[in-house]
Amino acid sequence: MNRKPPLDPWRFDAITSGPERLWGLSPIASALGVSVDTARKLAKRDDVPIYQPPGSGRYFATRTELNEWMRTK
Repeated sequence: MNRKPPLDPWRFDAITSGPERLWGLSPIASALGVSVDTARKLAKRDDVPIYQPPGSGRYFATRTELNEWMRTK
């Protein structure tokens, strides 16, 4: 069973601090505290603020939007 540790103030700070603009699934996954595979699945959902600009082939997100989305979950 792969359980995440509880979200304490230190883990929250580690997840939510860092650069505002996130390019690529790896930094996005780190910002969300999930695996790259989970970030890829989340990117396919319409309610998650992870974008793939046309023709870029890369994913993009902003930390502010991700943090706001996480607060609603």
